[in-house]
Amino acid sequence: MDIADQKREVKSVKSIPIISDLVKDYFDGDLTALGGIKVRQPGAEFSQEVWKAMRKIPVGKTWSYADLASRAGSPNAVRAAGTACARNLIAPIIPCHRVIKTGGALGNYGYGLEVKDWLLRHEGALK
Repeated sequence: MDIADQKREVKSVKSIPIISDLVKDYFDGDLTALGGIKVRQPGAEFSQEVWKAMRKIPVGKTWSYADLASRAGSPNAVRAAGTACARNLIAPIIPCHRVIKTGGALGNYGYGLEVKDWLLRHEGALK
């Protein structure tokens, strides 16, 4: 599957060789390659907390949207946590694909559920 073929609109940014190398390393199997990339994106204060919390989800693990809201400091803000996931522009560096529904269903993903499923399998979170 080629993630670039997905329908979500992606704005081009100037290629930064070290970042490109780390992203390639991730897709080639170095699942820790993206963890050290420092990123920032515009968003509300709670979204910032959600994105920060998402970076703490270990490779190969998933959290529910409720877990994410709680770890972002607002246990009752489950929908807002989901909205922050949807507004994340720098996946998979901020790994919103690791957030699933409480019952175990994948939930939504801006690049499509097939991509979310592939990423979770790539990381060993799904068999």
